[in-house]
Amino acid sequence: SSGFHSNCICLVLRAFQTLAMNNDIEVQTVRDHGVKGLYRGLSSLVYGSIPKAAVRFGMFEFLSNKMRDESGKLDSTQGLICGLGAGVAEAIVVVCPMETVKVKFIHDQTSANPKYRGFFHGVREIVRTQGLKGTYQGLTATVLKQGSNQAIRFYVMTALRNWYKGDNPQKTINPLVTGVFGAVAGAASVFGNTPLDVIKTRMQGLEAHKYKSTVDCAIKIMKHEGPAAFYKGTVPRLGRVCMDVAIVFIIYEEVVKVLNKVWKTD
Repeated sequence: SSGFHSNCICLVLRAFQTLAMNNDIEVQTVRDHGVKGLYRGLSSLVYGSIPKAAVRFGMFEFLSNKMRDESGKLDSTQGLICGLGAGVAEAIVVVCPMETVKVKFIHDQTSANPKYRGFFHGVREIVRTQGLKGTYQGLTATVLKQGSNQAIRFYVMTALRNWYKGDNPQKTINPLVTGVFGAVAGAASVFGNTPLDVIKTRMQGLEAHKYKSTVDCAIKIMKHEGPAAFYKGTVPRLGRVCMDVAIVFIIYEEVVKVLNKVWKTD
């Protein structure tokens, strides 16, 4: 019990430390760009979230239904494979073009003379000047990032769900427990693939022309900035991703429960 309490105290202290570290960044952003500055790139994020989640969970369900045993159980290794497939699918269909546009839009808005008047105008200008290829910068890095991202998340979620259910596959999981599991899965994915996320962002930014390939980008970051550069933004990303993944998995699990009741399938 004392060990559990100690862990809880450490988690609380870490949370306050994270908030304190993020506070200076938020204050500086609001001071320089106003509250509106905290929402740069929001439109592209919103437009991409729905199709991204649809492709991710749709592909995961498709693959997992092929791999479940007779009792409907999916082991953690199978969860990892299905998550990898889901991540690769969402990277190609949705994430790469949307992230490229989002990163370009954010960088443009922080420049001295912004070129894009809004999200759709930005998309039109990027396609007009760079072609459809302009929305697929950093595809390799994005596939690696999203594939590993979802592989880690679904592996952790599947392992935790199986551990929680034990020998009773029909045992229901409380949404709050699902949220905790989702936050743990999100944290694991942050520590596991932040370097790939850094490379992906560089490959999709306005200065992507500096890099010949994903490997070239990684080499140049290591050479000029050192290994610590691969973990830039880890703390703020940790807070955002943990909450994001927790909420998404809660919604996903609850929607699946409802669908299983109203839409019976073989």
